Amino acid sequence: MRDTTSSVSPVVEAWATYRTTSAADWPARRLVRAKGESRVSVVLPARNEEATVGAIVATIREHLMDRVALVDELIVVDSRSTDRTAQVARAAGAEVVGQDEMTRGLPRLTGKGDALWAGLAAAEGDVVAFIDADLREFRPHFVSGLLGPLLTDPSVEFVKGFYHRPLVGTASVEQDGGGRVTELMARPLLNLFWPELAGFVQPLAGEYAGRREVLAQVPFVSGYGVETAMLIDLLDMVGLDALAQVDLGERKHRHQDTAALGRMSAQIMLTAWSRLQRRGWASPGMSPEALLTQFRRGGSDTLPNLGREIVVSDVSIEERPPLAELRHRVPRRRVAAA
Repeated sequence: MRDTTSSVSPVVEAWATYRTTSAADWPARRLVRAKGESRVSVVLPARNEEATVGAIVATIREHLMDRVALVDELIVVDSRSTDRTAQVARAAGAEVVGQDEMTRGLPRLTGKGDALWAGLAAAEGDVVAFIDADLREFRPHFVSGLLGPLLTDPSVEFVKGFYHRPLVGTASVEQDGGGRVTELMARPLLNLFWPELAGFVQPLAGEYAGRREVLAQVPFVSGYGVETAMLIDLLDMVGLDALAQVDLGERKHRHQDTAALGRMSAQIMLTAWSRLQRRGWASPGMSPEALLTQFRRGGSDTLPNLGREIVVSDVSIEERPPLAELRHRVPRRRVAAA
């Protein structure tokens, strides 16, 4: 009879015990003393986030720049917004840079990953923290928690946040229902092929921080595979012990519908495939199909036999090479978005 009992890998268990802390462990005033001469940048990639970006910027500026001098630079990357994201962010106290301005002269890429790359190119801090711009009820510990291990332990190169993600339905709230792509796609993939990363509670979290010189050595995937690629690439480059995670409590944000999550999952699969190819675990001569077929009820183009409309999306991914390789082509002077 097969033994169905199992346990966490000793390596993962030791890492999770040693490299997991809570945001409460890192009060901002303590970190101001610990940071010394280091400079800290916070970057928010934002596309059409006028409803939330202002409150996030104002909170960081008030609590982590004005009250205590923990953050030295606060940048919002306007990722081709069609609303008032740039104006709201600037009015709240952020420096706003355009994604296209920072990548001028380079191939035009789309998606969150390229906005993150542009933010890293714009930032001047020794430590750079990335925060998603769609968070609601944002609190300053989302930033200070990420910075704690980096400012107090020189052996830590990268810190990932994790949290509870409530999914609010029409009749109820599922307290940890917000991580659907994590549980159905990212976690199984990482456990199968990169088991050293199994201890990360939220591998797709949009809140993380790292040393700028390390982040500049990894490529940035243009789409929703950016967090997956970053974890895998940093594991290969600096090793598991240089990575850490911090409990940030609860994260409230806008959730995407199931079709959007399917497209996100496809990009994560393509990202994983590219990393498997680099390891020689997938055929280097094969390129997976990058068109995703989905079905939508009704619509003007409904097929009679299906009762559904076919929707085909391009889920291909591209990669912006490491910033260190293109530093000479990136504008030194930042120009604010119009």
